[in-house]
Amino acid sequence: MTTHDFDAVIVGAGAAGLHCAAMAGQLGARVLLLDHAAKVAEKIRISGGGRCNFTNRDATPASFLSENPHFCRSALARYTPADFLALVERHGIAWHEKHKGQLFCDRSAEDIIEMLLAECAAGGVQRRQPCAVRAVRRAGDGFELDTDAGTLRAPRLVVATGGLSIPKIGASDFGFRLAAQFGHRIVATRPGLVPLTFAAADWAPFVPLAGISLEVRIEAGAAKARGRFVEDLLFTHRGLSGPAVLQASNYWREGEPLRLDLAQGHDLAEELLAAKQGARRQLGTELAERLPRRLAEAWLAARPGWATRPLAEMRDAELRELATSLQAWQITPDGSEGYRKAEVTLGGVDTRELNQQTLESRLQPGLHFIGEVVDVTGWLGGYNFQWAWASAAACARALGAAAGAGLQGCGSDI
Repeated sequence: MTTHDFDAVIVGAGAAGLHCAAMAGQLGARVLLLDHAAKVAEKIRISGGGRCNFTNRDATPASFLSENPHFCRSALARYTPADFLALVERHGIAWHEKHKGQLFCDRSAEDIIEMLLAECAAGGVQRRQPCAVRAVRRAGDGFELDTDAGTLRAPRLVVATGGLSIPKIGASDFGFRLAAQFGHRIVATRPGLVPLTFAAADWAPFVPLAGISLEVRIEAGAAKARGRFVEDLLFTHRGLSGPAVLQASNYWREGEPLRLDLAQGHDLAEELLAAKQGARRQLGTELAERLPRRLAEAWLAARPGWATRPLAEMRDAELRELATSLQAWQITPDGSEGYRKAEVTLGGVDTRELNQQTLESRLQPGLHFIGEVVDVTGWLGGYNFQWAWASAAACARALGAAAGAGLQGCGSDI
């Protein structure tokens, strides 16, 4: 059986796919939404500790990485965090702001999922799950899909299948393979927002520090590809995690060191030199007032006898060396925890081959790519959801216009 009753088929019922389907449907397009998983939006469901960090008030193009960094400007400008927040409030979802512009649901991520499904229902969106897509091909001026529900046909196809991160909830390379099939270049993919690991021998001295968390200044990458953040760092048995390292991981490349200030907010050398004057306290005691005690003890353990030496007996050069070792610490990871723990996938469909206004392929008319499958990756803290909403909105407007609905009279709710 071949079905022709849709203006657009959207593959992928995650954040981007649901939002695009809902908006396009409400703009007059007849939309079918497909996903191979039985449940929609598993990534929303598990995000933010189950409360979904659904956007960030401070999202700007500077918060995103891409080989084509200006591409995201249009979509982000035309659908802002305030636009999505207005939708959240219209549905009566209680929310709160954490630090650095991060917005979360008060109750549960399920509230966001239910909101998106309600918006889809309001747009008359048809949804089929689980329904895998087996093959896609050009058919006249549209696309033909072989699926578990039969053969489907539509003039427009939207790929919202996400990336490779967290395969246990259904991530796959389907979107990348489909893009390549239709001639698109794929910017090399790698895990993003991911904990970093170290060779066992190199990390052995730090294993006892597992569980320690502290605010640090961290830097990775070089030149224009350098990222600097002040965030919390977490020591683990295998390496480093926490928001600081997740942020830095997007900029880190194999073989390069991380650069960390473990005494962020202090001028450690000057403070220790000042405290030295007439002090009878031990260096270990003084250092533990500025760092977590276990970290201070581990750092001094590499310098036999220093922990119990009176501060007044320390040479200025020794105190400066100690301060430098903590505030300009460089250590080189040997890898990451991979896609199983990565929150996003870096790389993806090359945006130079997409229209920034509509997310439509410049190579295949009627083919659109939105969300994580595209080579646009945000920082930790709600930025990637904002890209999902913004790219979905840009595409949805194009679908509505193509279906003959246009944008007149849609109101601010859309």
